Amino acid sequence: MPEERQSIDKQNEKTAMRVSTVSIAVNLLLSAGKLLAGIFGRSGAMISDAVHSASDVFSTFIVIAGIRISAKKSDVNHPYGHERMECVASIILATVLMATGFGIGLGGLRTILSGKWESLAVPGVTALAAAIVSIAGKEWMYWYTRAAAKKINSGALMADAWHHRSDSLSSVGALIGIAGSRMGYPVLDPAASIVISAFIAKAAYEIFMDAVNKMVDKACAPETEDTIRRIVLEQEGVLGIDRLMTRLFGAKIYVDMEIAADGSRTLYETHGIAEQVHDAIEAHFPEVKHCMVHVNPADPGSGRKQ
Repeated sequence: MPEERQSIDKQNEKTAMRVSTVSIAVNLLLSAGKLLAGIFGRSGAMISDAVHSASDVFSTFIVIAGIRISAKKSDVNHPYGHERMECVASIILATVLMATGFGIGLGGLRTILSGKWESLAVPGVTALAAAIVSIAGKEWMYWYTRAAAKKINSGALMADAWHHRSDSLSSVGALIGIAGSRMGYPVLDPAASIVISAFIAKAAYEIFMDAVNKMVDKACAPETEDTIRRIVLEQEGVLGIDRLMTRLFGAKIYVDMEIAADGSRTLYETHGIAEQVHDAIEAHFPEVKHCMVHVNPADPGSGRKQ
């Protein structure tokens, strides 16, 4: 079982590294393309969008560092492992995401309050085309990264996926602003930026809270605990569950429980029941890293089930 779990963790790390490498390559290409399109297409919004995409490269390096450190084996100073380092990476990413959204919204607000809309340059078709390409590329990266994050249960990778979505939304704002400016409504650019910043802030808050919950030993979802109870009560020799506690530890789950078994059985027999329960839980939940099962004696022949 430990060897199987190590193999799964190694595969998950490879998946995260592959996705992160693709993310860096796509962001570098998009950043360069949008920067050139912004310069030659005379679009300040597109140049800002290029800077936003470049920030995603920095974010992805944070993800790589967090996942690599969290995958390190337990040591003397960290006997429970390093999984929470991925939460630290998620918090950093959420902070960057929040700052990005705030910057976009503030820039749009300043432009609207200035009242100098007529002085804004009219972007060219090149900037318009770049915005469309950016939206398509970043949306693809969002769904690609999101699928991998859900597959390996990675909070840091999910945060990176939302960073791609924020860049996509930013490009939508740039597209609306560029199109509106070309049609004679330059105020649409900053107005769209403010709306987009609210969506980005919401995503950053959700990522931040998810990471915090995984660092403060929040219990698993009620549905997960109900499934654990059902699996335990299905095991032969288990007469009931006296106590069940779960906690999130980074992307992993820790389970501590007390079960009731026939008190007249031998120590070897009750130990075997505990092992059976332990193995059943870990087989059904690969994300369970630690499962402690304590056996309490029940009255002989009580046959109770809870």
